[in-house]
Amino acid sequence: MIGAVSDLTDTSIGRYVDGVLSGDRTVLAQTITLLESSNLDHRRRAELVLQELLPETGAARRVGITGVPGVGKSTFIDQLGINLTAAGHRVAVLAVDPSSSRSGGSILGDKTRMSRLAVDPDAFIRPSPAGRTLGGVTRSTRETILVCEAAGFDVVLVETVGVGQSETVVADMVDFFLVLMLAGAGDDLQGIKKGVLELADMVAVNKADGDNVTRAGLAAADYRSALHLMSPASPTWDPPVLTCSALDNSGLDELWEQVEVHRRKMDATGELDARRADQQVRWMWSMLEERLRDDLRALPGVTARLADLERSVRGGELPATLAVDELWDRYVSERSSG
Repeated sequence: MIGAVSDLTDTSIGRYVDGVLSGDRTVLAQTITLLESSNLDHRRRAELVLQELLPETGAARRVGITGVPGVGKSTFIDQLGINLTAAGHRVAVLAVDPSSSRSGGSILGDKTRMSRLAVDPDAFIRPSPAGRTLGGVTRSTRETILVCEAAGFDVVLVETVGVGQSETVVADMVDFFLVLMLAGAGDDLQGIKKGVLELADMVAVNKADGDNVTRAGLAAADYRSALHLMSPASPTWDPPVLTCSALDNSGLDELWEQVEVHRRKMDATGELDARRADQQVRWMWSMLEERLRDDLRALPGVTARLADLERSVRGGELPATLAVDELWDRYVSERSSG
């Protein structure tokens, strides 16, 4: 269900916290909107809300899902989500969509993409905000995961709808990264970057139904061979390769059992806690770098020279190192005088 968002202005911190913890979907949607806001006052209030909610976070299965265009992610997530809610889980679906900052739209905004899950009382669908940088989308999605956990959602599915860097940032905010693949589309191994396979905790060849069952099995064998040539990220987990059909609802139970097996193994070795801790530290540095970059670009003395220096570096007239030295000196000087 996609909750409507009302005015944030007069809502107290306590009401946000109490509303989220009680599972109030309207307040949950308002809280996420507060997190997504670029308004400085909203951001400060959001940080206070997060601080209060933090003790109630961390229990959910955080699963990232990516796949090549046409792989059927929407149908897959819709069916998987329905299976999970039927089994007693509460499921939140979030999206990281860097393309929204270019198009001005948010792909998950259309409820018809996941028509059954969108009206399931035990599910919550939230698109990434439109018109944002990937860094901003990443920040708000990470925080939204925590808020959804505090609201009682024990499964959080994070879909990467865009391309390129979005796979990396999603893999760095979840416990388990699932890569969906297709069969019968020519050279299957050309359909996905090696770097994405290296991120995978599991590969699932979707649309293994009808006349495509044999091709899906052959594609799965190809991916197993490819994964055997790579060093696994964990000494206790070799990424499995499965076939499934979201259309027929086949193979999805086996797929989710692998997610649970992974969770149990990572819990037993302490790798889950270590992975999340490392993610938090990398997130801290990412936010600090983003804030420094924004601060640098906001200073008149820096922005006045930035375009000229970029042209000089692009034209080969000035080494990048010297351009950096000048920009940094201007930044330090202007910050000191201010």
